[in-house]
Amino acid sequence: MLACYVLDPRLTASAGARRLQFLYDSLREVRDALDGRLLVTRGRAETRIPHLAKAVGAESVHITADCTPFGTRRDDAVRAALGDVPLEATGSPYLVSPGRVTKNDGSVYRIFTPYHRRWVEHGWRSAATSTPTSARFLSLEDTGEKTQKIPDPGTELSLPAGEQAARARWHEFVDDGLADYATTRDRPDLDATSRMSAYLHFGNIHPRTMAADLTGPGEGPRAYLRELAFRDFYATVLNEWPRSAWSNFNSGFDAMQVDEDAEAEQAYAAWKAGRTGFPIVDAGMRQLLETGFMHNRVRMITASFLVKDLHLPWQWGARWFLEQLMDADMASNQHGWQWAAGTGTDAAPYFRVFNPDSQRDKFDPTGDYVRRWVPEINTAGYPAPIVDHGQERREALRRYGEIS
Repeated sequence: MLACYVLDPRLTASAGARRLQFLYDSLREVRDALDGRLLVTRGRAETRIPHLAKAVGAESVHITADCTPFGTRRDDAVRAALGDVPLEATGSPYLVSPGRVTKNDGSVYRIFTPYHRRWVEHGWRSAATSTPTSARFLSLEDTGEKTQKIPDPGTELSLPAGEQAARARWHEFVDDGLADYATTRDRPDLDATSRMSAYLHFGNIHPRTMAADLTGPGEGPRAYLRELAFRDFYATVLNEWPRSAWSNFNSGFDAMQVDEDAEAEQAYAAWKAGRTGFPIVDAGMRQLLETGFMHNRVRMITASFLVKDLHLPWQWGARWFLEQLMDADMASNQHGWQWAAGTGTDAAPYFRVFNPDSQRDKFDPTGDYVRRWVPEINTAGYPAPIVDHGQERREALRRYGEIS
């Protein structure tokens, strides 16, 4: 068996520095676990994989299923280029693979709540018990190929990458944070979330490994399992409706008026830099800039502010998050943004416009989160609010009302 990873220049060109560093560090750990028997090659997968399959006389090629539009197009191209050598999608990075949870008529759910009920009924397999020694891997000398050096840009990460780090982080959270997760997960001022999203995104850990620890009593395990269900649901939606990656799932909102002029660009720049004059928004955007992570509650607040206070296209915010986030999951990111914009599957009602100040009072009651990321909050150097929230809320409702 040949273990191989293809560094596709199309993906490396579009990924942020922290995401690439996390990927490269993860690859180094896999290479070391396989005693160097990981072939890293650079190029387009539909060219490199058939070449390697022929070189080693492969009878089949196995991959992890990818539900993103780019991933499915790439895999279809590889399958076609392989000819008679079958391309097998062996499993997926989800508890329940896209397409397995359906209505009685076989159609795909568009709403999370009924999906979640059926998802629980469907269940999932136990985690795999295989290890690096479960298969015999070819040495690179047997392939006649030279492995590419795995880059090391030297970008600092707020979390260490790799399977060992993922397992350690997860066990720590199960021991110290899971029991209270349901009541503390919305508090960005507390270290109350698992920070497992990047590990899941890069395959450092499988959700089935995590689900094995979510069978105990209490609201914490149930609340966390529900978040894994959301991850599966959004992957299912994207797999079934690939256009929803960058277009409104609910096309009725395509006529929605958004701002895209020079003034909008200035507001967008202030939002990205954390200079809007709204402390909870600015704290979240600065956390993102500095660490490649943002607390989920604050993601909702910053997203609502962009689409409903600044009236900018949700795609602008989604693109910035994809550039900056270490986890940068296409399905969860895009559909999370559509939830905030009111254009997606389980979208927030269009008339729900988060008030940044009341959100701050509720979820950062001591102000610790804001003070950490906006230390100049009480000085003359902090900017005044760039918009009037009350006025922009009324404007947002007017625009939504025109198409509702």
